[in-house]
Amino acid sequence: MASYLAVPLKRTNEVDLVRPLRRFIENTYSSAQPDDYNNALSEFNKLRNSMMTKSVDKHESALEVLYRYYDQLVAIESKLPMAENQIRVQFKWRDAFDKESLFSGKRTLAISSGSYEKVCMLFNIGALQSQIASVQSLESDEGLKMSVKLFQQSAGVFGHLKDIVLSHIQQDPTPDMNPDTLNALSALMLAQAQESFFRKATADRMKEGVIAKVAGQCSDLYADAMKLMQLTSIRDLWPRDWISCVVMKQAAFHGLSEYYQSCVCKQSKSYGEEIARLKHAKELMQAAQNRGGNTFCFKTDIARIERCLEDAVKDNNFIYHDKIPDVKSLNPVGKAPVAKALPLNSTMSERFTDLFEKLVPLEVHNALMAFENRKAEIINLEVSRLRDATQLMNSILASLNLPASIEDLSGTKVPESLLEKAQKMKDEGGIQFLDKLMQELPSLLTRNREILDESWKMLDEEEASDKQLREQFKEKWTRTPSQNLTEPMRAEGNKYRGILDAATQADAIVQQKYATHKKAFDILSKPQSEIENCLPSANPTAAIQNTPCVQELRKLMEEVETIKAERDTIEHEIKEAKFDMSSKFLSALAEDGAINEESLSQDQLNSVYMPLREQVSSSLSRQEALLGKIQSNNTEFCKAKQSNQAAAEREKVLSELAAGYDMYMELKSNLMEGTKFYNDLTPLLVKFQSKVSDFCFARKTEKDELMSDLQKSIANQPAQAPPQTPQYQQTGSADQKAAPPRPPRISNTPSSSSQPATSTAGQSSSAPQRPVPTPRRAPPPRPTQPPTTQPAPTGAANPPSYGSTSQPQGGAASAPSAPQQQHQPHQPQQQNYNPYGAPDHSPGYPSQYGGGFPMPMPMGYNPYMNYTQPQNPYGQPPGYPGYGGMPPHGYPQPTGYPYPQAPGYPQQTPYPQQGYPQQQWR
Repeated sequence: MASYLAVPLKRTNEVDLVRPLRRFIENTYSSAQPDDYNNALSEFNKLRNSMMTKSVDKHESALEVLYRYYDQLVAIESKLPMAENQIRVQFKWRDAFDKESLFSGKRTLAISSGSYEKVCMLFNIGALQSQIASVQSLESDEGLKMSVKLFQQSAGVFGHLKDIVLSHIQQDPTPDMNPDTLNALSALMLAQAQESFFRKATADRMKEGVIAKVAGQCSDLYADAMKLMQLTSIRDLWPRDWISCVVMKQAAFHGLSEYYQSCVCKQSKSYGEEIARLKHAKELMQAAQNRGGNTFCFKTDIARIERCLEDAVKDNNFIYHDKIPDVKSLNPVGKAPVAKALPLNSTMSERFTDLFEKLVPLEVHNALMAFENRKAEIINLEVSRLRDATQLMNSILASLNLPASIEDLSGTKVPESLLEKAQKMKDEGGIQFLDKLMQELPSLLTRNREILDESWKMLDEEEASDKQLREQFKEKWTRTPSQNLTEPMRAEGNKYRGILDAATQADAIVQQKYATHKKAFDILSKPQSEIENCLPSANPTAAIQNTPCVQELRKLMEEVETIKAERDTIEHEIKEAKFDMSSKFLSALAEDGAINEESLSQDQLNSVYMPLREQVSSSLSRQEALLGKIQSNNTEFCKAKQSNQAAAEREKVLSELAAGYDMYMELKSNLMEGTKFYNDLTPLLVKFQSKVSDFCFARKTEKDELMSDLQKSIANQPAQAPPQTPQYQQTGSADQKAAPPRPPRISNTPSSSSQPATSTAGQSSSAPQRPVPTPRRAPPPRPTQPPTTQPAPTGAANPPSYGSTSQPQGGAASAPSAPQQQHQPHQPQQQNYNPYGAPDHSPGYPSQYGGGFPMPMPMGYNPYMNYTQPQNPYGQPPGYPGYGGMPPHGYPQPTGYPYPQAPGYPQQTPYPQQGYPQQQWR
């Protein structure tokens, strides 16, 4: 009985998922190693290919493959977003109901969107569920249960798709993904699930009242599906027998509902109502049979209803005599809606494991990146405060020539602190190391600028190409404009360009500082003996070596070193602070569906960095007090030795060398940071270039496909009607198109032939009549062999006009088998009516058989129309008096017409074989 309808599958093409996903992981997740995901990417790609091949198997194992692939798509949706401006993977799917006609082609839609792939997979899941449910064994309890389950799941899938499809596909979908189509499919699957429940109820021998209600609900559901499927927008989409099958089942289950309710009436001894319901059931079943045609699958049920009706009527007539009520007065049968659309589970596969479990969702990743930026700002701010304060303290001490001035009281030796600085500078590479770093910076900057410029050039070329094609094809160029897609990439490129411009300015400042202190760098890079020679000599000042101000300055210098050591520790703690923000962001995303990154980040950063900030502030305040004490004690020290001019000059040089050392350490740090910055920026720019290259390649592929589709559509467009041909260019001249002249009346003058006139001649002697036009006939056949022509008769110098009764000389031709006779100089019998009405040597026809083939007769003119008995068009040659001018066996039929028929030549019937002219045509 059951004849379920299964939804066809959408079809797709293979795509490469490995390369674009790997590149996105490499470019986006800086902490992830792309090689760690090679197996996951390969497995994901194999899973999609398996989905394509397994979809044709109508088995639960194939459904499991589709479940796993769909679950994986949902799992990576937040981690690896496939979209036009993210991971560009173009998914091309064909309409499930596409019949692919010769003129309309294929109905396909290709979009670079993971959401589009997801909804297409949902459609195929619902379709495969319907296919597996339709092939279940309905004779077993397990088969019925599986059919009910799958049809309900399929109804839920199509119902869910109806609600989300337009939000996931940001353009017009194919007809199978139209919300009206999906709504109709959901209603159809629900009706078929109710039908499976009906079969389960009948198999379990439930009470007739329950079965009647289940059947009634089934009829209502099929009625709903029928209304939705017959909407104007989708009516022509369905396969040929679908609507007829649904209409048939709606009437059939209504009839079954009435039948089972009649069984309830029989049990309650309401025999009249039983008969009324059986009659109604029979009518409904017959209507279903008429509507369904070949799809009707209730032959057993209609036979059972007819038997029950016959028995009930017989019993009522002989036994019960119960009154049969009108069907309209009967109470309607109740409904039992047992089937319902099942909602989608969070994961459709029971054995699903995320292949990219280690990757956090992109929203969490972005929150982590934002947190790292906030953290970096705090670190840079506090470290800069410490370093700026230290640099200020060093510059003040260098201007005071401390601690060198309190160490060099002899005036001849190099201060110990200066020797330590010189040795440390040599250990760091000296001026040669600075020169090497200074030479490398321009090349690194140039390399990064070239990468960025090349990326920008590719974006400009792609956008120019898109604008050109959009201007060329207008509204037919339907893909997203490049400027809408490249806005994030251009913003990223502008950010990199601003970074390079700022780095260029910083490099110029570094070069300026290097030029200012180059002399001090050269001196400090020399051996100790050469450094002593570079210092001017001074008189000894040993007398002030143990004064209170000198001793105080030495204590203050020790405090300076202590502050520097504390700052190194604080800076290390600031840089090495640890946070576990990933778990906090994941929890917030799971609970609220969104992440308030600013609030969560501020709380964590303040809890860790607030004590360190207080330590930085305390160090800065201590430095300010310490520098005040140093300056006051140094003023007393300078007063004690101001009388020594040579000592002042020597102290100036020592001060420049001390400042040179500090500048060397600063420039070395700056140049190393700059080199590291450029080297770190290069892979970022290379990733940016790769992203731009992939984008341009994907756009080129999309452009080629769209161009191909446009070419096919243009080629398949029907040609426009040509302009009307001018009058002078139309076929034939004006003279040929002019109406032919009216033929003259046929002459009735009696012939002067020496032989008596035939009956045909007697007929032609009647009053002249105008020939009546008849449908065209085939032209009279010409003899296969040319007859012997005779010289023109005497007195025939002027040929007769069109339509005259004169017979052309070539008209005496007879059958090749007839004996040739010598004609007399003048034959009156040859004055009979000439059907061709043309003289010898007619214009436009070659001259053969003694005279040209006659001109074609005018359109619609038939010279034989006025005669009840046909004439011999060739006249009556002599030699056969016993046969009325005919050979004994008639003329042989010619085998073919030697010339093509001129347009407008009247059609004529062939001549009779025998009895001419004594017999009429048969």
